[in-house]
Amino acid sequence: MRQMATYDLMETIRNTNQWLGASALAIGSYPAFSMFPNPALDMMRAWGAVTERTFERMIAKPDWNIPSFVGAGGQDRLVTVEKELANDFGDLIHFKVQGRTEKKHKVLLVAPMSGHYATLLRSTVISLLPDCELYTTDWHNARDIPVSAGKFDIEDYTLYLVDYMRHLGPDTHVIAVCQPAPLTLAATAYLAEEDPAAQPRSLTLIGGPIDPNANATDVTDFGNRATMGQLENSVIQRVGFKYKGVGRKVYPGMLQLASFMSMNGETHSKAFTDQVQRAAKGETSEHDKHNKFYDEYLAVMDMTAEFYLSTVDRIFKNGEIAKNDFTVAGKKVDISKITTVAVKTVEGENDDISAPGQCIAALDLCTGLPDSKKASHVEPGAGHYGIFAGKSWRNNIRPLVLDFITANSAVEKETKKPANKKTAV
Repeated sequence: MRQMATYDLMETIRNTNQWLGASALAIGSYPAFSMFPNPALDMMRAWGAVTERTFERMIAKPDWNIPSFVGAGGQDRLVTVEKELANDFGDLIHFKVQGRTEKKHKVLLVAPMSGHYATLLRSTVISLLPDCELYTTDWHNARDIPVSAGKFDIEDYTLYLVDYMRHLGPDTHVIAVCQPAPLTLAATAYLAEEDPAAQPRSLTLIGGPIDPNANATDVTDFGNRATMGQLENSVIQRVGFKYKGVGRKVYPGMLQLASFMSMNGETHSKAFTDQVQRAAKGETSEHDKHNKFYDEYLAVMDMTAEFYLSTVDRIFKNGEIAKNDFTVAGKKVDISKITTVAVKTVEGENDDISAPGQCIAALDLCTGLPDSKKASHVEPGAGHYGIFAGKSWRNNIRPLVLDFITANSAVEKETKKPANKKTAV
């Protein structure tokens, strides 16, 4: 009950700040005040607008908002988001491009479950759509999942990925970004033993903690600085009465957001102060750089307690993936059984979340895979987000990943057409 009261207290604080922002915006915008211009009222209105938007975004799931693009024939291609498979804790969704024949490259983009929604990969999705038939994992906010749905830990997550790969078939190429990299590797190894025919053709792991101790950062070393009991008592709460998941134990998104922002507190503080000043001068817009970034960054989701705690305990503390000692449903998963799936790792030189060395460790674990099926890339000067979004991804990494996918696609048999015979005149 205490945990539920704390959860509801956080929501009350968030709701109150949103209301204060809305009130300040309404008062500062009162028409009669325009008769007597006052900079203080302009600042009040600006502060209110920024504050209301900030606290409102914390409980809103962003839309995908995938824009249309021009196809090879010059036509506009509209994109719709369709639910391919529906499950309690996450869906497999398909970005269907209207009026286009299915692309030969079928790609499953595995989104992280690490505090933000899958829409964090929006720019990655947009960049891949022209060349791929694209699917992605769309994980649900744990606060909205009834307790009756049961638990969801890293083994359940792995089995979800197994089901998705089976559903999409063996001509699939999988790209895992950040957190899901070790579990995607495990899911592929699981299929290698249980259902070899359902294995994907290639697996690209981007900035994931396969071996967190290979080059520890403050983020990956956190699990070694705190006991499991300390983590459970300090960050785990029960969902309050406002949501469908009432009573479920979670790591609240609000606490995760506080942790994210504390890592670069001065930078975020200055960003919001500058935005208030720009709003007072009338220099802001709905989709300006600040709003575009923070609308996504502030939108956080709760993780189930068992998923968060098992991730810290088994991936970071005990290094089960790094030691090739991971089990799913009582069965040991042997990564060395991967013998046909091409594996590529991508790392950023300046990644301060999953540093270089952590992801490439996957190649050493794939002892049954020939070197011709292994590849790696370290992007110079790129940070964590740069390796799947932004200039580094668009200009350098994306072309390399698409080339890797093409090189490991099924060889299409060319059928020779009979030569045209000239008719005698």
